[in-house]
Amino acid sequence: MHSKNIQTAGKSLKEAEKVLIMVHGRGADAEDILALASHLNVASYALLAPQATNHSWYPYSFLMKPEQNQPWLSSALDLLKDVVEDLIQQGIATKNIYFLGFSQGACLALEFVTRNAKRYGGVAAFTGGLIGDEINRSNYSGDFNGTPIFIGTGNPDAHVPLERVKETVALLEEMNASVHLEVYENRPHTISKDEIDWTNKLIFKD
Repeated sequence: MHSKNIQTAGKSLKEAEKVLIMVHGRGADAEDILALASHLNVASYALLAPQATNHSWYPYSFLMKPEQNQPWLSSALDLLKDVVEDLIQQGIATKNIYFLGFSQGACLALEFVTRNAKRYGGVAAFTGGLIGDEINRSNYSGDFNGTPIFIGTGNPDAHVPLERVKETVALLEEMNASVHLEVYENRPHTISKDEIDWTNKLIFKD
């Protein structure tokens, strides 16, 4: 399925104390999402961007039954797990591992951290929610222990309904994440400057 094809930027892992994993959206690639870093306060971070096979993490909408997006969905989640485990083995604490994603990448990032909840550095999800035709709480475990999470979304959005975003926020908060949600009325499916500003304020504060 997905091979371990990781694009890098920023500081080297030997130099950096903090690492940002950036997850691109459907139809995009690792270079696209890495370009966003120039707008973020991450000059001191190592940046890692996995590349999805055929530019898509899973074939259908994130709102389909999970089995319809298999085996690609599990492969994508396994890839993120491998990246995190590699970082831990290299001495990076999970509290210094950050995640960012847009659209399909935001859904995947949220799904991964919620299935593996612990104290991360922070999560920025630009238009995303937990994956599945419904939220299956048995998939999720752990304690975010105050991890800051920013979610920005348009209303309406062509791909991500606000109802799912709000359900996602509720579960994240139950699992002790510190969530900030911004809803932008009639905004197109994109990343806004305001979302970048909130992310820098809440996630990349130093």
